[in-house]
Amino acid sequence: MIAIYPGSFDPITNGHLDIIKRASKVVDNLVVAVLCNGSKRPLFSTEERVEMIKAACHPFENVDVQAFSGLLVDFAKQTSAKVIIRGLRATADFENEFKMAITNKALSDNIETLFLPTSLQYSYISSSMVKEVASLGGDVSFMVPNVVEKKILQKIASI
Repeated sequence: MIAIYPGSFDPITNGHLDIIKRASKVVDNLVVAVLCNGSKRPLFSTEERVEMIKAACHPFENVDVQAFSGLLVDFAKQTSAKVIIRGLRATADFENEFKMAITNKALSDNIETLFLPTSLQYSYISSSMVKEVASLGGDVSFMVPNVVEKKILQKIASI
């Protein structure tokens, strides 16, 4: 079974890695799908995000990292994925994630969405929080993998 874990991952956090690690144990192959979204202004380029995710996911043999644009269900068809993995941090995430899951199901009846709750220690972490804390000089080492911490500090210093 092939599954997709989509997101912008700007940057990838320990919460994302928690979902990746757990999802990789229940599927044969997991594609971390990095969204190229022209309407957002990410801190990191798509290439930088893919590179960081590949470095962070190196221990997981059945995880592949790919960039995509367009409809997720179209990307799922291209990769032969039948499952979309979505992480839930809190009840606030559920409403939006539920709407996306129903929309994806309406667009492609062959796709199922599997929700995984984030482990408690990561439930408050978001990419936006990481960027804000780092931009204000705070410690993000407990929120992101080491490779990401180094990259975010370099990026913030260059702005």
